[in-house]
Amino acid sequence: MDPKTVSALNRLRLVSMPEAISWLLLIVSSVLKRTTDFNAVPVVGAVHGFLFIAYVLVWLDAWNRAKWPLGRAALYFGLSLVPGGGFYAEKLLRREVAEAAAPAPAAEPQPAAKQ
Repeated sequence: MDPKTVSALNRLRLVSMPEAISWLLLIVSSVLKRTTDFNAVPVVGAVHGFLFIAYVLVWLDAWNRAKWPLGRAALYFGLSLVPGGGFYAEKLLRREVAEAAAPAPAAEPQPAAKQ
């Protein structure tokens, strides 16, 4: 895998965690807004909106560079919609980057042909 693709996958991995955290914080803020006088939804919502847009833009770049099939691209997008799904996306992306960075297994030497 070329370095630009690995970089795109790392960017998606790095933005998935804050996006997942902000999603969970938005849910907590919404519950607190309805059960107490504490209202952090405007601030947390704006932060989450910014991180979600960043995730989608980085996801599009990673999809373009990694040449994922539609199913894998849809999986990573769908994980951004599920509360906490970004944690799983980060785990999958970390594994994908590690596999891409791992050296290819050495080919076994072929026996010399008899003449």
